[in-house]
Amino acid sequence: MDNSPHPPLSGRTVVVTGGTRGVGAGIARAFVEAGADVVTCARRLPERPVEGTEFVPVDLRDPDAVRAFFDRLPRVDVLVNNAGGAPYRRLDQAGAEWHARVVELNLVTPLTASLAAYEHLRRTRGSVVMIGSVSGARPSPGTAAYGAAKAGLENLARSMAVEWAPHVRVNTLVVGMVRTELAHLHYGDEEGIAAVSRVVPLGRLAQPSDVGAAAVFLASGAAAYISGASLLVHGGGERPAFLDAATANKET
Repeated sequence: MDNSPHPPLSGRTVVVTGGTRGVGAGIARAFVEAGADVVTCARRLPERPVEGTEFVPVDLRDPDAVRAFFDRLPRVDVLVNNAGGAPYRRLDQAGAEWHARVVELNLVTPLTASLAAYEHLRRTRGSVVMIGSVSGARPSPGTAAYGAAKAGLENLARSMAVEWAPHVRVNTLVVGMVRTELAHLHYGDEEGIAAVSRVVPLGRLAQPSDVGAAAVFLASGAAAYISGASLLVHGGGERPAFLDAATANKET
């Protein structure tokens, strides 16, 4: 916990959508440590709510429910649009309707929440932090609709930053691979995670706390002149494949 006399977000109310596990839980913890009053929301009651947060069940795909949720809050200073994700499925293994639901969750839902929170944010001169993905800027086989939605989310944030200035700042965290409690579903066992970590220049996957720290920065006064920006939180990206190919060629 932050033991300083005045934590950077003391007295601020922060809403983290999907802030009950994984990256979302890491973000919620970071804001609690920064002194904020944190409200998390998701469809299902979490098994272990993040300590120091208030949880409210909300179906983020239901615009009326989302509006009612924000209307009940006395104030909102920061909205973190974290809810999202998609299971692995190649394009030809599902119909367009299935892929459209992925786009809805990862693009339309953050727009719905942002619009519902706008009046709060305008009054408090607050900010929105979109949780984007490196999948939005590169091919995303197996999660193509997710990648397309994240590309759209980043563009939405830039437009929103212009339309809502100067009252509301809007930025995006472009997140790379993160080691969460579900990392094994994506990367395998410890050996698999270690192998994947080696392609990241910093030599490891992100921790949820890494994403949380970046979100707190963008929401804080330290980022008061940052809006419409995309902050890469990916450990340097990925080692270019041609380097390994060139090295292999020299060894043969």
